[in-house]
Amino acid sequence: MSNIDFEKFSKYSKPGPRYTSYPTALEFNDDFSYDEYIKFLEEEQEKISIYIHLPFCRSACYFCGCNVVFTSKEDKLSRYIEYLKKEIDILTNHIDTTREVIQFHFGGGTPTFYKAFELDEIVTYVKSKFTNWSSDAEISCEIDPRFFNEEQMKVFQKHGFNRISFGVQDLDEKVQKEIHRIQPLELTKKAVELARKYSINSINTDFIYGLPFQTLKSFKKTLELSTQLNPDRVAVFNYAHVPWLKRTMRKFDETTLPSPEVKLQIFKYTIDFFEKHGYKMVGMDHFAKPEDELFGAIKKGELHRNFQGYTTKGGANLIGIGLTSIGEGERYYAQNTKDMKIYEEAIDIGKLPFERGVKLSNDDFLRKGVIMELMANFHIDIKRVEKEYGINFKEYFADDIEDLQEFVDDNLMTIDNNEIRVSTTGTLLIRNIAMAFDAYMKKYAQSKKSFSKTV
Repeated sequence: MSNIDFEKFSKYSKPGPRYTSYPTALEFNDDFSYDEYIKFLEEEQEKISIYIHLPFCRSACYFCGCNVVFTSKEDKLSRYIEYLKKEIDILTNHIDTTREVIQFHFGGGTPTFYKAFELDEIVTYVKSKFTNWSSDAEISCEIDPRFFNEEQMKVFQKHGFNRISFGVQDLDEKVQKEIHRIQPLELTKKAVELARKYSINSINTDFIYGLPFQTLKSFKKTLELSTQLNPDRVAVFNYAHVPWLKRTMRKFDETTLPSPEVKLQIFKYTIDFFEKHGYKMVGMDHFAKPEDELFGAIKKGELHRNFQGYTTKGGANLIGIGLTSIGEGERYYAQNTKDMKIYEEAIDIGKLPFERGVKLSNDDFLRKGVIMELMANFHIDIKRVEKEYGINFKEYFADDIEDLQEFVDDNLMTIDNNEIRVSTTGTLLIRNIAMAFDAYMKKYAQSKKSFSKTV
């Protein structure tokens, strides 16, 4: 049994105004210009993390919040590859391609909706342009087991892929039918076994709680069945129900969604379940075997969090390539257009498909650093922050520290002259805690702006 105080946790998990997005409520806007974005790209010298978005799916999974394009037409997929290559050509005219690549990730959509030779074509082209790859680079792909075969796995082996994440979500037939994703356990087992056959030693499985028709009993069975997959890491995410943003979510009868009380029961059971099966909790939604590097990183205070989740690869500029991809530099965020027509038109005239972004002020930069440190390592070295940013921490964040007092009073965290440290129970509420440092969230607190619930 974990030493988490769920009575205190439940106090903060009830429905209410505690909402946040990631990493803060900072909004992209039109004030950040294309020319500013290009200037940032040209001046950066940090290591590189490459994210390539392959947005295509054959059909909709109704719970999904990703930006996807539904199609069964092969010509759309091959056309997109040609535009990806053109985008990479434009991009590499503006950045130093000899910088070290420490992370590469295919996301989607369904990346393995592409055939093996097409995946090979994309990775080969990227490597022809970015030539300095770290010997221990994390090279990964999100995989839907329903679209995965040995020819694709051979391509991944050829290019040094070393981490694969399998979407599972739930193993209950009724839930699968409702979310429009029929995926039998045996199918997923075969996919995992195929990855193991080709020496993938870091396999992650993703689950979601809060889906329609889920109960504590049904999710217990899902977790029991999932042990047959024997993953190295597990991510268990809280379903974000945002039907005002995602039309497919409107298909759900909201009365079938589990109540906050049931979700809390599921979450509590999930933590106990994985701890009893030899996993250690990492952050607010991940579990890892003790020998996994993810768990080792949190012990050393070297865990990082970016748009792809928890990682051991920090200190890199994230280069987003493809439709709707997000890039992140030290002082900016940038996003490509979500519209395929606009995406192609921009590339056809020799421009990156940049749509919007934001340049961080000095205050944004400081708060980003504090929030990300809390989100990853649940600890802030006050003296280090003071030295690095040239501030008096308690004076600068006086109002924010006052907002944290309720968490201190509930023994969810401690604050002294040297550090802020979050308790084991507090780590489950880290989004709520980090919100105290989010100046933009406070700005929107009294507005009608909606965010997904933290629990």
